[in-house]
Amino acid sequence: MCGTCGCAAPTTIALEQRVLEKNDLLAERNREWFARRHILAVNLMSSPGSGKTTLLERTVRAMAERAPVFVIEGDQATGLDSGRIRAAGARALQINTGAGCHLDAAMVARGLRELDPPEGSLLFVENVGNLVCPALFDLGESARVVVASVTEGADKPLKYPHMFRCADLLLLNKVDLLPHLDVDLAAFERAAASVRPGLVPLPVSATRGDGLESWYGWLRARAPRSSAPGEVRGGLLAQPGMRAVHRG
Repeated sequence: MCGTCGCAAPTTIALEQRVLEKNDLLAERNREWFARRHILAVNLMSSPGSGKTTLLERTVRAMAERAPVFVIEGDQATGLDSGRIRAAGARALQINTGAGCHLDAAMVARGLRELDPPEGSLLFVENVGNLVCPALFDLGESARVVVASVTEGADKPLKYPHMFRCADLLLLNKVDLLPHLDVDLAAFERAAASVRPGLVPLPVSATRGDGLESWYGWLRARAPRSSAPGEVRGGLLAQPGMRAVHRG
């Protein structure tokens, strides 16, 4: 028992472990599914307002000739972002989590059954805007990309170390605003390196285009080439509609 409030702390910890273990099992199934179909699955994570949807719009247009692009959009409510992504040229599925603050492996698996991306596709998962919970839940992704913005300040890696520690790539967005801000980029770089040695932010501007070719190059180096027309697609049954999946 907790000496402060009398709560059953060990039971709470055990419950959290069971939830994460179940998620990890489903994530491994997703990972195997992606591997069999040579799909690059990128989990995009950030705080709200970092500009990751704008970044994704430009990325969809840039990568469309390389491979078929699919997007799973996570938000607590509305289908605004999935509408923007469809307008950019990708097939997108909106997942509304309700009171939930992150996507999990089961939601992604359901999204895959809806989207049914073919072999050789590029799949983006735009996670719910949150620097805490999304870092804890493995989705089976191939890579984790954290998008931060210069407007958030230089201390975010120190305040949210788990998020930055799990990043395969760190994009520092909105550098076009630097002339109007008092931001110490060197301090941000030191903070990122302190939680994950070797993690170097890639400065980008999703609106002006700065640094985006380096971001696209990072994706191209990892993205499989799409299958030739007429090749057998993956084993998930294609569904005709793009329905929202709700939780909570």
